Amino acid sequence: MDENLRLPGPLVGTDWLAEHLGAPGLLVFDASVGAHRDPGQRIPGARPFDIDGALSDHSVPLPHAMPDAGRFTDELRALGLRTGDTVVVYDAAGVYSSPRARWMLRAMGFDRVAVLDGGLPAWAAAGLPLESGAPGAAAERGDFTAVPRPGLFAGAEEVAAALADPAAAVFDARARERFLGTAPEPRAGLRGGHMPGAVSLPFGEVLREGRMRPAAELRAAFGALAGDRVRLYLSCGSGVTACVLALGAELAGYPGPAVYDGSWSEWGLPSQGRPVVTGPATGPGSG
Repeated sequence: MDENLRLPGPLVGTDWLAEHLGAPGLLVFDASVGAHRDPGQRIPGARPFDIDGALSDHSVPLPHAMPDAGRFTDELRALGLRTGDTVVVYDAAGVYSSPRARWMLRAMGFDRVAVLDGGLPAWAAAGLPLESGAPGAAAERGDFTAVPRPGLFAGAEEVAAALADPAAAVFDARARERFLGTAPEPRAGLRGGHMPGAVSLPFGEVLREGRMRPAAELRAAFGALAGDRVRLYLSCGSGVTACVLALGAELAGYPGPAVYDGSWSEWGLPSQGRPVVTGPATGPGSG
């Protein structure tokens, strides 16, 4: 690894990326999803990390499910990723889906990756260069090979066990009204409410003006809900904004947070038969 590309941490600012943009061994991925996908402008040289498309497993009936290692390897090699590269991911919403891209890369054994704090809006607001048109293809195919790392993602059974574990806390990143069951789920067929024992921390509450809040504020926000529980599990609607909470927990100093990949898109299915409650959370850390 080029020591000049040593990342300062899980986040980089626009100044850091502007200074290093175009350096050999630095790749920039645009991980925008949904309505923010293909915003018409991008950071120069950015390549699409397509969470909505090729970088989700569409063989299962869940949105944004992690693909297997073989598929992930093929897609990242097509993006030109090499084993010794450094990656910065961003999205057009600010900090929304880019933490998911980072979490996926880390779960597949690639650690030299950071999120651009503030994303494309912060880059544009700083008056930094943008380009338009179709993104360019990788100059050559990469040599990255995914090596799955256990523990960064969790399944429903592990989350169910965590709900009963006095040393673990399950955080829900959805809007509080969805957590309470007073607002409908945007995906058809899902029950409203939350997992019994989960706590509500909407992902927007770990952000300030589109950027991650300072570490001390994040520690206070998580600590107020987790109490003395240090093993954190993060859930949301489809496993995307849970990764914003995972990034926040990491910055706050929590060891080994895990993201529930299926999230409410799985747990909330009536066919799953998982317990669901409505109304305010109760118990330790519920506030």
